[in-house]
Amino acid sequence: MCGIAGIVLRGGGPDPRPALAAMAATIAHRGPDDEGFLSCVTRDGGWRIGLAHRRLSIIDVASGHQPIGNEDGSVQIVFNGEIYNFAALRDELLAHGHVFRTHSDTETIVHAYEQWGVDCVQRFRGMFAFALWDAARERLVLARDRYGKKPLFLAERDGGLVFGSEIKAVLAAPGMRAAADPAVIRDYFAFRYVPAPATLFAGVRKLMPGTVAVWAHGRLDERRYWTSPDRAPTDAPAPAGDVVGAFLERLDDAVRVRMVSDVPFGAFLSGGIDSSAVVALMSRHSDHPVRTFSVGFTESRYSELGYARTIADHFRTEHTELTVSQADLMDHLPALVRFRDAPVAEPSDIPIYLLSQRARQSVKMVLTGEGSDEILGGYPKHVFERFVPWYQGVPATLRDGVVAPLVRALPFRFRRAKTAIATLALADRRARMARWFGAAAPDEIDALLALPVAGGAADADVSVAAAAAAAAGLPFDVDPRNSALRSILYFDQTSWLPDNLLERGDRMTMAASIEARMPFLDHDLAAFVSGLDDTWRVRGRVGKRILRLAMARLLPQAILERPKVGFRVPVSDWFRGPMRDYLHDHLCGPNARTRDWYRPQALRRVLSEHVDGRQNHEKLLWTMLTLEIWHREYL
Repeated sequence: MCGIAGIVLRGGGPDPRPALAAMAATIAHRGPDDEGFLSCVTRDGGWRIGLAHRRLSIIDVASGHQPIGNEDGSVQIVFNGEIYNFAALRDELLAHGHVFRTHSDTETIVHAYEQWGVDCVQRFRGMFAFALWDAARERLVLARDRYGKKPLFLAERDGGLVFGSEIKAVLAAPGMRAAADPAVIRDYFAFRYVPAPATLFAGVRKLMPGTVAVWAHGRLDERRYWTSPDRAPTDAPAPAGDVVGAFLERLDDAVRVRMVSDVPFGAFLSGGIDSSAVVALMSRHSDHPVRTFSVGFTESRYSELGYARTIADHFRTEHTELTVSQADLMDHLPALVRFRDAPVAEPSDIPIYLLSQRARQSVKMVLTGEGSDEILGGYPKHVFERFVPWYQGVPATLRDGVVAPLVRALPFRFRRAKTAIATLALADRRARMARWFGAAAPDEIDALLALPVAGGAADADVSVAAAAAAAAGLPFDVDPRNSALRSILYFDQTSWLPDNLLERGDRMTMAASIEARMPFLDHDLAAFVSGLDDTWRVRGRVGKRILRLAMARLLPQAILERPKVGFRVPVSDWFRGPMRDYLHDHLCGPNARTRDWYRPQALRRVLSEHVDGRQNHEKLLWTMLTLEIWHREYL
């Protein structure tokens, strides 16, 4: 697990090596163990190419220095990630006559590219972002894994490129500067993150997940090599025999291959079914107690430490616990905005970062349960979305004139019901997908924002950046024959997951120089589940049904029967109590940079309704707070 960066400049420019060193220094936390650089020029002298690498040593610690090349050095790579099937690929490539100098998975990519070209990415089972320079063809190949577990950001300039694992590396390149893109502000409020390929920074974008980009002599061509199988109805025949057993076998294998490591490792354990399943299966394959790490809160009703302790005791793990308070949040939030290069979309970023710091004292890699909800259908919205046609069929006079006002008037503790009713009423599916987990509804955003939005998007349900993402085919290009469940899972897998949760997981763990691996996002496992009837994922009000049936064979009944809590940080309470002044100072105080972005009356209303307990605006207020901190840190 590492950090990469690079530049492609016109040949008449300066030597790129000082710039590469500066770019690499910004992401030293991603790779504190080693660094390496490559600088070269095309044969006609027209272009300078530079690659930079920071290394966190996990596999082949002794000889995995990057860049790594082929036998004659004509192909060079910098790589961030892990290829879990590299040993099998290595054997296949040895049979083809390739010669290896190391035992690293990185060198396997080099020889796979020699053998199969850019289509080599189809053969990789893992998480990755890499940049590969092919001197013979004079082309630069950039690639990102299927679900976007590993990040890669780009800026195109004068036919050249700047790229990096984090935006801060891109901004460190000569001639780059931090500037906000006003066209995406409305999207940020709608989604609580900026949908790919856009970012909050003008001129900086994401390479989309499951994509290969090839640069050659001033031209960049991109193509998707994979998309989620949930995009369309399944045409796979129903599997015969023990379906639950077949699922468990695949999940077990996904966990097993992610335990390959030359350094100590463990697992993040929340006490929910996802992380508990991972720990249970790790225990099968470990000849010593699994190291587990859990985080909770000083407010006991939000803390899941008791459930985590149940699993730790059941599987006799070597267990570590951490408790977080609102003081930790206020102390670390600005730093985490800098690590993320964006507003911190989820309050849970802070406890994940602090837990990663604690885990780093004894391990360099952890397995997590991330991705289970998005693959297996674990959110309440996966149940609610099926009722859209029914609810929208209710006469408008009853639906909008009676039901909606009554639900809006409920106390804020009925947060889930209020969100469900407001979202089910949205006819535009794009707006509805954003609203399930978003900060505010389209009309609420219009009432709040005083900023003009480019392209006249203020009158639309989605704005410029979301339209750009849709034009790229994601996340709204589902087959019209698709079921409601598969359609919303496709959105989750191509937007919510890569642009929010996986960014969180990558930045918060790498900020502490620790690697996180996610067995539920194994693409072979996901393909198996996608080939099943919907009821294996959601039936009635039960989500992740196949996982629950599988874990009935392994987990204590108390874990299987516990209600879904989600990893919730009690910011709603904190905003009305110990963080009240902090919040008001950042949004309304004399140093507030974004205060003029909002209509004053609307800003005061949102604050007072939450503080007084009339409404729960925690998502919206958190979105505004971290946007303010981002503005202070970067602009």
